[in-house]
Amino acid sequence: MRIEFTKMTGAGNDFVFIDNRSGLVKNAAELAQKLCDRRWGVGADGLLLLENSTVADYRMMYYNADGSYGGMCGNGGRCIALYALLHKIAPAEQRFEALDFVYAARVLGARVSLSMKNPAGLKSNLMLRVTTQKSKAHFVDTGSPHVVIPLRKGALDKLDVVTIGRRLAHSRRFGSMGTNVNFVEVDGDKLLHMRTYERGVEAETLACGTGSIACAIVGNRIWRLESPVTIVARSGKKLEVTFRSDGISYEAIVLSGPAEVVFTGSVDL
Repeated sequence: MRIEFTKMTGAGNDFVFIDNRSGLVKNAAELAQKLCDRRWGVGADGLLLLENSTVADYRMMYYNADGSYGGMCGNGGRCIALYALLHKIAPAEQRFEALDFVYAARVLGARVSLSMKNPAGLKSNLMLRVTTQKSKAHFVDTGSPHVVIPLRKGALDKLDVVTIGRRLAHSRRFGSMGTNVNFVEVDGDKLLHMRTYERGVEAETLACGTGSIACAIVGNRIWRLESPVTIVARSGKKLEVTFRSDGISYEAIVLSGPAEVVFTGSVDL
């Protein structure tokens, strides 16, 4: 049995999309491992299935490249909104369900904005061993758990993100589910550069949506960066994060940036 797929990217965060409203895909975790393999498959950071929903235009199911269920993905959410519009599944302003929450998206050409849930569990000034000594780090759940580690200017490009990120992501400190790990440096009063190690992908990704939100929040907390904050991802593409804050909590989070179709094809299931 053959099924159509679409390869898409959101600022360098790439995904394989399948319209699964008919329920053809039953073994999503196994399929994610096969399709996301960059040598033997299509190659992607994750697999996204578009499914029927009773509370929104559709439901998004996200699986990491290793087959684990990823819950929410910011760039994946922006890409699936464009996918739904292109396939006439939803209008330019739409709503979709993911991990028991309904998100609102707006597509304007190749730029997609996504309203995100309020962050939770913000913990500042954790001390983590990053290299040979401990450094300050900050934790926040932005739909996925993220640790953000500020770096001095010029250190980001030289960092061994994969080795350090893997160790921190699976540290016992963050429980059995682990965490995503972001390294960030400030550039001016509204610009951040970031690199991310994503759990489930088990590699550095070229961009991370929920990670960009985490970096923007930490940037506001420690560097007093005001909304909107621009995040330069490893791909060189820019994501924008807007928010409201009273200095303690954060709300009205919106993630915006580019999304595009890379190619389409079919696969024998």
